Amino acid sequence: MNKKIKKILDKKNKSKIICLTAYSKNVASILDKYCDLVLVGDSLGSVLYNFKSTKQVTLETMINHSKSVRLGIKKSLMVVDMPYNTYRNPSEALKNSRLVMKETKCDAVKLEGGKKIIPMVERLIRNKIPVMGHVGILPQTDKKFTFKGKKTKEIERILKDSKLLENAGVFSIVLECVETKLSKKISNHIRIPTIGIGSSVNCDGQVLVTDDLTGLSQSKLKFIKKFVNITKLIETGVKKYKSEVLTKQFPKAKHSFSK
Repeated sequence: MNKKIKKILDKKNKSKIICLTAYSKNVASILDKYCDLVLVGDSLGSVLYNFKSTKQVTLETMINHSKSVRLGIKKSLMVVDMPYNTYRNPSEALKNSRLVMKETKCDAVKLEGGKKIIPMVERLIRNKIPVMGHVGILPQTDKKFTFKGKKTKEIERILKDSKLLENAGVFSIVLECVETKLSKKISNHIRIPTIGIGSSVNCDGQVLVTDDLTGLSQSKLKFIKKFVNITKLIETGVKKYKSEVLTKQFPKAKHSFSK
C-alpha cells in the first residue's frame, strides 16, 4: 500500500484530514506545506476556464494541470479527478486511469458515483490503481445542485453507495453537500475516512476549492468560507505597478541591463 494512503487511513477517528485543490505548481507548493491531500479537481473547468459544468473538462486538460501540480508536491497525497465520460465501463476506466497515473505520477484517482461505478472501481483496484470515491452531489451528472439526504430513499441510497464503495476498495470518500446527520452516520458506519465539502464537521476531513477559500472566485455557495481576500492584494499590487510605470519609477536601473 502507498505510504501516503496509509497515513490518510490512519487518521480515521484520530485527526482531521486537510485537503484543498490545486491546478498549478505554484499553488501546489504552498498547499503541500499544510495539506494531507491535494486534489487536482475537475472544478478547474469553472474556476479557470469558466465552463458551465465539469462535463466540458477533458482528460488532456486534467493531465496537463496535474503534471504542473506534481512539480509542487513533495509530501502530500496527490489525487486526480477522472473527468466526465472517461470511465463509462471497466475497460475505459482502466485505460484512462493508467494514462493519468503514468503521465502525472499522481498517487490516486477519484471517481464520482455509487453502485453504477462499482465495476469500474473494482477493475482499477485489481490493477493496483488507488481510488477515492465521491457521493452526494455529483457535479459531473447531477442537474440540480441541492443538498442530499432529504428523503428516506435518498438517505438509504447514499448509505448503501458508501458501503459499496468501501467494500470495492476505495481508500476514502468525498461527501459533497450531504445532510449533517447523514454525513455523521456515514462517517461512523464505514472504516475509511470521509472528506466533506458542504457536509458538516462530522466528516473525517474537509476539502475546499482553493480559489474559493482565498477569495479569488466569486462563488457564494453556502458551504464556502473566504479565509483571505487575495483579490484585494492583487489589485493593490496592480495599482502600484501602474502608478510606478506612469511616473517612470519602474523599472529602475537595478531592473535593467547595461554593459
